[in-house]
Amino acid sequence: MKSLRPLDYKILFELMKNARISDRKMAKILGVSQATVSRRRARLEKQRLLEYTAIPNLEELGYDIIAFVFLIWKREEHKKLAQEEDHMKRVRAFMSKYPNIIFASSGQGLGMTRLTITIHKGYSDYVEFKRKIEGEWGKYIDKLESFIVSLKSDNVVRQLTLKHLAEYLLKTM
Repeated sequence: MKSLRPLDYKILFELMKNARISDRKMAKILGVSQATVSRRRARLEKQRLLEYTAIPNLEELGYDIIAFVFLIWKREEHKKLAQEEDHMKRVRAFMSKYPNIIFASSGQGLGMTRLTITIHKGYSDYVEFKRKIEGEWGKYIDKLESFIVSLKSDNVVRQLTLKHLAEYLLKTM
């Protein structure tokens, strides 16, 4: 991990709250010069510690569902897959077909070893996606479970954003 100064963290956290904030305004908030903020931000970008993206309101874009798809591989079949020379190329090719996959990784918990987070326009879109996973990877999957979140629910108490995390991190520094 690259070494960061406390000011670097503060810049990152301010940008997590508002990626469009000007260096001038951020400098005023942080109590440093605009040149310092600009120089530190450029360094963070060069080191690839800072990338920019917007987190849109998915519901307003017409997405109804976020799905957390958990799975566990069949041990022997997965070993065979991992020994294939181009297995990661195959995984990446599958992922590239589905830009609605917003996160995928191995992990541990709930007896599962993989997690994929996806967004969908509706339940039928999710079912079709799950069918394609099973079609492509079914022989390797021992168990597949999903936790589906409706974005249209009146029980969504906090939208997907990094603002709250940034505020927390700033307070804990």
